[in-house]
Amino acid sequence: MKKITISAPGKLMLLGEHAVIYNRPCLVTAVDQRMKATVEVTDDSIFSLEAPDVNVTGYSKPMKELGKGEMPKGAQFVENAVRNFSEKYHLTGGLKVTTHSEFSSQFGFGSSSASTVCVVKALREMYSSNEVRSNIKVDSRLRGNDEKKELFDIAYKTVLDVQGKGSGFDVAAGIYGGCLYFVTGGKVIEPISVDSLPLIVGYTGIKADTITLVNQISVKKKQYPEKMEKLFNAIVQLVEQAKVALQTNDYERLGKLMDFNQEYLRDLGVSSERLENLIDASKKSGAYGAKLSGAGVGDCMIALAPPDKTQAVKQAISEAGGQVIEIETNVEGVRVED
Repeated sequence: MKKITISAPGKLMLLGEHAVIYNRPCLVTAVDQRMKATVEVTDDSIFSLEAPDVNVTGYSKPMKELGKGEMPKGAQFVENAVRNFSEKYHLTGGLKVTTHSEFSSQFGFGSSSASTVCVVKALREMYSSNEVRSNIKVDSRLRGNDEKKELFDIAYKTVLDVQGKGSGFDVAAGIYGGCLYFVTGGKVIEPISVDSLPLIVGYTGIKADTITLVNQISVKKKQYPEKMEKLFNAIVQLVEQAKVALQTNDYERLGKLMDFNQEYLRDLGVSSERLENLIDASKKSGAYGAKLSGAGVGDCMIALAPPDKTQAVKQAISEAGGQVIEIETNVEGVRVED
């Protein structure tokens, strides 16, 4: 196997954003818009990347230079993923990587983490193939390990290498799929059995700067440690209650908990007028509850509504200036494509 295509889902945060960076739990679901990566072993010692969705074309460098020097922003996650795998398992030869996303990187669905997961999974699959072992120094440490945990560890390290901070929930969603109860750094990754999750998603039209927002919260935590700890602990209580609501398909209760979480996110200073307009429109049109999803300020909001109110909520989001994104939730994690 010298060439393989892998796909991984995007994600949406249900409850617990920002608090999850500080050793707290969150709830996240995988969505059906997927990232794909094709990885091919080559005979030279060159790494090349084609990622047109993030404006990276014709990018290449020697394998020994991975992670060094200037990197286009759109290449950082994939390049560092290859470097981390190579450093741990002594990859030699060359690689050609091509990525394609079914969703815009503007949405905040976790395209960077999904591409990272795809590349690490591809390398692991090819590593176990006899056809490419001539290009790889065989390392017995990889075989026999829990595959999903192995994927998580390498992909999460990559995210930290690029961003400096991060909880890893988006990496876990890409690998495990479904709905997850997740604690910072993968200390707990617990799949939650959910029949369905009829989320309505509205895009603000604004791309959130996740790293900047995470850093702003970090500054606030240092300035007001007691207040921030109190907020984070209150969010934990909501996450724990929401976990039970998910398990029992109590969407009305889950919606109310989403509302409470949104109040705390306002207190953290990560909401915005655009998000609030979409959230307010959703609730006035019959949603059980609504909140921002992810870093905040921009990206997407999510709402839960009874079946007979779904269309009204979608229309309200559109009329308030949002873009309704049709998605399925609770979907399969990373997989090999035919």
